[in-house]
Amino acid sequence: MLADEVLPRLTRDRAVVDDVVDRQVPTYGLTTGLGTRSSYALPRRELEVFSVRTVRGRANAVGDPLPVPLVRAAVLARVNGIAGGGSGVRPEIPRLLVAMLNARVHPVIPEVGSIGASDLCQMAHVGLVVIGEGRAELAGEVLDGGTALRHAGLSPAGLGPKDGHVLCSASPLAAGQGALALHEAATLLTLAQAVTALTYEGFRANTSPLDARVLGLRPAPGQSRAAGELLALLDGGDLGDSRHARRVQDPVSLRCAAQVHGALHAALDFADAALRPELNGCGDNPVVLPDTGEILSSGNFHTPALALAFDALALALTQTASLSAERMRRLLDPAVSGLPANLSPYGPERSGFAPLAKTAQALVAEIRMLSVPVCTDARHGADAVEDDSTNAALGTRRLATILIRLRQVLAVEALVAAQAVDLAAPSALGRGPRFLHRAIREIVPRLDDDRPCGADVEAVDRDILGSDDVRRALRARVGETSSVAGGPS
Repeated sequence: MLADEVLPRLTRDRAVVDDVVDRQVPTYGLTTGLGTRSSYALPRRELEVFSVRTVRGRANAVGDPLPVPLVRAAVLARVNGIAGGGSGVRPEIPRLLVAMLNARVHPVIPEVGSIGASDLCQMAHVGLVVIGEGRAELAGEVLDGGTALRHAGLSPAGLGPKDGHVLCSASPLAAGQGALALHEAATLLTLAQAVTALTYEGFRANTSPLDARVLGLRPAPGQSRAAGELLALLDGGDLGDSRHARRVQDPVSLRCAAQVHGALHAALDFADAALRPELNGCGDNPVVLPDTGEILSSGNFHTPALALAFDALALALTQTASLSAERMRRLLDPAVSGLPANLSPYGPERSGFAPLAKTAQALVAEIRMLSVPVCTDARHGADAVEDDSTNAALGTRRLATILIRLRQVLAVEALVAAQAVDLAAPSALGRGPRFLHRAIREIVPRLDDDRPCGADVEAVDRDILGSDDVRRALRARVGETSSVAGGPS
């Protein structure tokens, strides 16, 4: 529900809109047309129908329907942006949007249509349902918008001046999907840290690169935090003593895990800082200033920082995936790991896990392809007026697939690392690796003779890395960082 202070704020903003309409002050999208038609003065009698036309004329997205959680995130993001003030919308509109969320009336929004200059062509599909048109999902059934509202005990809203534009404006789809992706990416970073710690145990890695004194000599963003988390996971094992390491200097994929995962920490921080204004601010154009009674043209709909942040996040996730695949390959190489070839107890006469290296590389190749930056792509909207946009919605949408593939890469590494631990048989595992190894062995037996391993990877991905219980347990172990590592920076 909306907070008590929201409706008075919206009512005050709306009074400014009504006043500007009454005085016929030239105002973009309110008393004038939109885009290239902004110089066209709308007759007073057409303002309400223009609002409806704005919604109908922009519902042009195509493709498969977006998943319900994403639709809910987008509608919630729009309501939250409206609630802060500045849009000038009639209070009935956000109240209906909240009621739709509560009744689980979910507008059907096709997946493609935004170029990042507001999510106009997709959010207009939400506007259609608000006026009783379009399509909506209710209790697993897709109905026309008016029927879905009626079955939920709701009524369509009538649109006044500016309301249609507000329903289509801002970037709530990019922000909502970005918030979901950011949450999952942060969780996957914790999983990547845990899987890396398991590989450290199987490889008998040298942990001196995680020493705070070493990292302090070049305090790159996030690296001390990542190192502290790895040490927290390894606490309780014997790798803290350098005499238990196999080598003086390990391959970069192990030695520099803190640097790569630290860069992902930094990318997550950047994305969080760019996302918060989109979730909590007014992305409308124009914006209402009730203190002065003005409605001013705005560039708040433009999202270059958000698009750049999610491009950077995609690249950081790609680095993390690449490192995981390389660590897995090092475990298979007896000259580097000191373990049987391909981690088969029978040695080179069996394939062991060698074919999984191809699977990991195929996953990384797909992630790498999806990580190509989109914020610099050349594009335009309305001629001579909308001559730049950001592709922010595309930048967030592709993250969903990247995150799925990254979890699969980590599942491959985790499966192989568990076998390496079995073969290395360390006397004491750290708390994080011990927990993860036990969880893997509860659902997947160690590899003896060759067998199909794709199903094993999928089981680790689904039942362990995808398990809320496992995720909570690993977060708790990573959260012990401050007591173990003296508080990472």
